[in-house]
Amino acid sequence: MADGPAPVKCLVWDLDNTLWRGTLLEDGEVVLPDEVRAVITALDERGILQSVASRNDHDLAWRQLERLGLAEYFVLPAIGWGAKSESVRAIADGLGFAHTAIAFVDDQPAERAEVAFHLPEVRCYTHDQVPTLPDLPEFTPASVTADSRRRRQMYQANSRRAAARERFSGPDGEFLRSLELVMRIGRADEAELARVEELTLRTSQMNATGVHYPDAVLRDMCDDPAHEVLVVTLADRFGPHGAVGVVLLARHPDVWHLKLLATSCRVVSFGAGAVILNWLVDQAHRAGAHLAADFRPTGRNRMMDVAYRFAGLDDEPCACLAAPAEPAEPDVVRLHVEPGPREAPDYVHLVAEDLSAPRVEQW
Repeated sequence: MADGPAPVKCLVWDLDNTLWRGTLLEDGEVVLPDEVRAVITALDERGILQSVASRNDHDLAWRQLERLGLAEYFVLPAIGWGAKSESVRAIADGLGFAHTAIAFVDDQPAERAEVAFHLPEVRCYTHDQVPTLPDLPEFTPASVTADSRRRRQMYQANSRRAAARERFSGPDGEFLRSLELVMRIGRADEAELARVEELTLRTSQMNATGVHYPDAVLRDMCDDPAHEVLVVTLADRFGPHGAVGVVLLARHPDVWHLKLLATSCRVVSFGAGAVILNWLVDQAHRAGAHLAADFRPTGRNRMMDVAYRFAGLDDEPCACLAAPAEPAEPDVVRLHVEPGPREAPDYVHLVAEDLSAPRVEQW
């Protein structure tokens, strides 16, 4: 899909005579076509978020969505009497999506024109196109991962989490402890490889090198006893964050070579990168090895640079830096730390592989 249209990440629905048949305030009773329900569930399973921009009485329309069993499918709904373009803009801003990732469907040509005029990058569709939307390339992701299928639930959990943070009056550290965070670091299995590749490709602010590792290379690493392909997941009392990090590691007898650490930007505030690096340093210490790590400054990954430095990694010379067989990529700096024992932070419960134990065949 590299040469195809940009993927849609969120579809915004009008309600009257688009999602349902009829006008709620005039008819009282409206009908949900089976093909519309099928489209909503199909897009949800693909990880495409959905919202609502409707000129309607909010409480009445929301009760109708609840009666139809659809309310749970919509994030950041905008139901009121303002301009549709402002509603669509607010939804995009709330999700943190570029307008190119938003689609809008409405039966009224004037409403579509109003959105197109003010938000020209938002793609607009007619109500007659609804049954065919899942067949269009922009609504067909190249891959659907486990995280894709629960993307809506993760965004809804994040909304509840953000609301709790607004209500919390204590310091940030106390709020993190209140979340009951659980981080898991484990070897990637077959079902997780697509998400691992996605993390190497899409993350930028918290990506140590910016190097993309395609599926075939990741599979070779998984088959190589000297390499580790590790997936990091995070959850808390509000729900799962999903797979939020990837660690690509080559283990040599005297030095462990961290080829890539990449984490999702949405868990920066939880210090995920620092927790992972702290664990890696401790694991290397237990194995009696030094830790070398590749880092390429990109102009956008300053936060990852800071995380590496706080973990003790620096560019001071050490004989171990020549040990990894692979030469450094262009513009890559190879950092180093002589590990010592580290304890996990007290605000997160860490469940992780013991890399000193023999690898168990998983596939």
